[in-house]
Amino acid sequence: MKTIAFFLQLVLLLFFILFLILFIFHDSLGTLVGMDPITSVALGKIFLTGTILFLLSWVASAFRLNALENRLKKKEAELNAIKAKIYDLEHPKAASITSKPVPQKNQDEQSGILRPRQNFTDQ
Repeated sequence: MKTIAFFLQLVLLLFFILFLILFIFHDSLGTLVGMDPITSVALGKIFLTGTILFLLSWVASAFRLNALENRLKKKEAELNAIKAKIYDLEHPKAASITSKPVPQKNQDEQSGILRPRQNFTDQ
């Protein structure tokens, strides 16, 4: 897509340069090329052709940019995965603590450290 966008922009540039030269030197070059006098219909066709070339060039560039953005997102996701693996290798205790499930205690068991709560009333 990169080459298509480049060539379309080059064709667009050459198109406008060619017609700019023909319009500036119409009196001398117009007879050599066999160009009729410039009419509004001919100018409209030239403008429409240039607009279509510009739009094709713009669409090709947009597709290329979109493809580059997608590649960048994939590379960033890959880089984040590699960073996570490196972090896990550098910090094995932190990774093992977070990966182990915490055992749940039964409600029937009471811990020996804390006594059960008592309600006190003023007497």
